[in-house]
Amino acid sequence: MTAKPDKRQMKSAARLYAVQALFQMEASGQTVEAITREFETHRFGAVYDDDEMAEGDVDLFRKLMSDAVNWQAKIDQMTDRALVAKWPIARIDPTLRALFRAGGAELVESKTPPKVVITEYVDIAKAFFPDGKEAKFVNAVLDHMAHEAHPAGL
Repeated sequence: MTAKPDKRQMKSAARLYAVQALFQMEASGQTVEAITREFETHRFGAVYDDDEMAEGDVDLFRKLMSDAVNWQAKIDQMTDRALVAKWPIARIDPTLRALFRAGGAELVESKTPPKVVITEYVDIAKAFFPDGKEAKFVNAVLDHMAHEAHPAGL
């Protein structure tokens, strides 16, 4: 039996699940409500082949999903401005796109310090892309987005 995760671990899990859910939502065309329900029912704390999935902060997960969908146009525009002109968000890997949308939602609509948000999503990028190039890319894009979302300073 595993120990109950602390609040920070639950927030980290919620961020990871949000990236996965946004990816799945785009790939499957399902609604945010259907994907959110599926993740809450079948991912949070579920056990697969003796591996237990992490408990996530349900409130943060729901907020990230809702904000990513409600603010998608704004977040995508912020992402486009952070990318070089020849690489609009539509040409970015779908996992990175989901990551930028979740991270962007948190940067736009959260009181969490931007440096914490960036670090969390860079760690998620490292989990999906272990060679490290994408993590540096994520760091640069989210840093640009953070400065745009918080022009008064980080």
